[in-house]
Amino acid sequence: MDRLFADTYALVELLKGNPNYKCYSNVDLVATEFNILELTYALFRDFGRDEAANVIGTVRAKIVVIPTDDSDYLNASDFRSSANRTGKKLSLVDALGYSCSRKLGIKFLTGDKEFSEMENVEYAK
Repeated sequence: MDRLFADTYALVELLKGNPNYKCYSNVDLVATEFNILELTYALFRDFGRDEAANVIGTVRAKIVVIPTDDSDYLNASDFRSSANRTGKKLSLVDALGYSCSRKLGIKFLTGDKEFSEMENVEYAK
């Protein structure tokens, strides 16, 4: 487990110090700008602008933020549509992250129950 795609749920749990995520603190983590946006909003909402800015700066220094493009958005849309047909409720940002993790050949780290039984997922609550 050298590298994982961390969804926003995982980033929040790592920041909160969730003991179930301690083993991932020394793993190379990857995310998209959309995960950074979701994380920024959660931090802004809970702690205010200044603290959000400080924490996001720290997060950016510790993870790799990958670029995304139209093919990633098409893959995410396809994945989300298929998953929704099976009753899963996935956000577009999560669908994008999962699609990017597959493209990169790395596991998708999350605690989102919608992903708990999917392949290519490192599930931690």
